[in-house]
Amino acid sequence: MSDASKGAEKPATDDADAPDGKPRRRPTGAKVKAGSLAVRSKIASLVWLIAVVCALFLAVGALLIALNANEGNSIVQFVLDGADLLDGPFSRENGIFTFDGKDAETKSALVNWGLAAVVYLIIGKILDRIIRP
Repeated sequence: MSDASKGAEKPATDDADAPDGKPRRRPTGAKVKAGSLAVRSKIASLVWLIAVVCALFLAVGALLIALNANEGNSIVQFVLDGADLLDGPFSRENGIFTFDGKDAETKSALVNWGLAAVVYLIIGKILDRIIRP
């Protein structure tokens, strides 16, 4: 072997070599952009899923009240408690729309929680469209 071949080194790279001996390459601009688009798409899907789950809690809660479900049941109580947490200004006791007389609680729950569910879906879809690439 000559001294010239002993002194020949691999080209310097900032990253360590990959297990197969080839130098690692940094992602190109297209790969980075594709990765960020995938992340934005997943975040948008997560936001939409959260909005749908919130609307579902409110809709099922209103249905349970309309059907006079047994509030002593733990599942019914869980759904109603979740809907009460999510209702915001659309509360069934003192929401935007209040009703008096026969079946006032049922009417209030159906109207107020129904509106709240629609608002969650609209806001969720708007955020989904803003976030998604």
